[in-house]
Amino acid sequence: MRRPDLAPRRAAAVNRLAALLAGLLITPAAMAHGDVTPQAVDTKALPALGEQWRDQNPYRQNGDAIRIGSSAFNQNCARCHGLEAISGGIAPDLRKLDNECASLKDEKKKQACVKEMDNFFVTTVRRGRTRNGAVYMPPFEGTLNQEAVWAIKAYLETRREKPL
Repeated sequence: MRRPDLAPRRAAAVNRLAALLAGLLITPAAMAHGDVTPQAVDTKALPALGEQWRDQNPYRQNGDAIRIGSSAFNQNCARCHGLEAISGGIAPDLRKLDNECASLKDEKKKQACVKEMDNFFVTTVRRGRTRNGAVYMPPFEGTLNQEAVWAIKAYLETRREKPL
């Protein structure tokens, strides 16, 4: 014999179990990126860079770019890379991105390293990263313009951890 007073509890338990199972079926990449809409970045205060992508950051140590990059980062990147670029573990800690370059003594090697890291950064942001069919970082090309991407890089350079 069924007790009618238990029916609401059973229904609630079934709903909780269904929600738990649905949560387990969502992939980590989908949970990380979800259906978040990238935020527009106002770059009018920065010198326009044109259509051709630069191979090095033209905004390095530019105060306006750092301010804009900070806001752009926290609106578009912090969800995975952490507020103020302090990673919580879901994505790489971008404060360490240029550490190898910063510690080089030979100026030519240092400049070559910086150029290589700038290229790696801009390519990753534009095209994203996918491995074995899983999206580790969505592409931002078409969402963030060149000025916004380089402003974010200028900001990240101010967040660099000091090499040991």
